[in-house]
Order: sequence, then C-alpha cells, then structure tokens
Amino acid sequence: MLKSLIVGLAGLGLSTLVSAAPLTEGEDYTLAPNAVEFGSQDGKVNVTEIFWYGCPHCYSLEDPLNAWVADLPENVEFDRMPATLGANWTKHAVAFYAAEQLGILDDVHEDFFDAIHQEGQQLTDPDDIAAFFSDYGVSEDDALKALDGFGVKSQVNRANAAMRNLELMGVPALVVDGRFIVSPSTAGSLENMPKIAAQLIEQVRQEEAAQE
Repeated sequence: MLKSLIVGLAGLGLSTLVSAAPLTEGEDYTLAPNAVEFGSQDGKVNVTEIFWYGCPHCYSLEDPLNAWVADLPENVEFDRMPATLGANWTKHAVAFYAAEQLGILDDVHEDFFDAIHQEGQQLTDPDDIAAFFSDYGVSEDDALKALDGFGVKSQVNRANAAMRNLELMGVPALVVDGRFIVSPSTAGSLENMPKIAAQLIEQVRQEEAAQE
C-alpha cells in the first residue's frame, strides 16, 4: 500500500510539473504581429475565441471551451469574434452581430452551429437568417433591418481589422490579452487549447504583477 502511495505521489508530482512547464513561443502559441484591443473591462485579462460557424473544428471546440469558460475566475473576460476570411464567413459574422444587437445571441449561438452542422443548413441568405431568428422572439423585418444595419456593418469592419492585425489564416483560435494566439496546431489538440490559454492568462498576470 505504501509503495502504491509513493508511486501515486510521484505521478502527481510529474503531472504537476508537466502542466506548469513554461510555454514556448512558436510551439505552444504564436505572438500576434500587431496586438489587438479586445474587451472593455479594466483589470481583466481578455480571452477572445475567433471562429466561423461553418468550421467543423470550431463546432467541435464548443463543448470543451464552454466547460472551461464556465469556470473562469472573475478577473478573466471571455468574448467571441467571428472570423471574416471569405464571403460566407462574413455573412455568418453579420448574423452573429445581428443576433447580438437583437439581444438573442446567447440563445441563438449554439442552435446556429447545430443548424449548420447537424441539419445541413447554409444560413448565408439574409431571408433564411431572418426566418431562423424569428423563432427567438424577433420579427423577420426587425432581423432583416439588423442584418443590413450600420451598427452590424461597423462591427464586421472591426472584425476585419482585427483579422488583418492578427494575420490569422485559420480558425478556431484563442487570443489571450490581444497578443497570444493559441491554435489547434500549437496546442496539439482542440481540447488542449483552453489549457494553453489558462497558462497564458497566468503569464499575463505575472507580467502585470512585475510591473506594479
């Protein structure tokens, strides 16, 4: 029994050392060529997921990412930003920001993913998106106005600018503090992305503490 306890403790120590191993730029994460200002709350470390509704890897990341986000401390701010790397990507970005403006994003987000990946819907035509949104307590007219509104277009333009600054060529990606980019390739797997992001959050905190 004692031998088993010693082996167990040794294994725990190794696991702890592995999880706390320093991250390496270019291997565990990449550094954004130009930092982007995400978030608006002072004193909080921002983590922004960059995704596309049509991306199967983004869809697969949803469950592990949501589980991680649910346990984030209060000093971490989590956001999402739709990528705009193509025509359909941009149409889905418009849908995302329109849903946000209409106040239905929290209810729509997961279902929008499901409709594309489980039901085979495209959801790129404004009329189809408006009809989809109408199941969430908004009229199709109001949805169409939001989809074509100035506010949504401005947000899409900001997303375009962020994509250019980050020089992202694929998704999903987790951006920590507007400068550290975690991808499936750097993290080693989709499930490992939040773990690398958590270490980067701690790294940012240590940098901030050193500057005080």
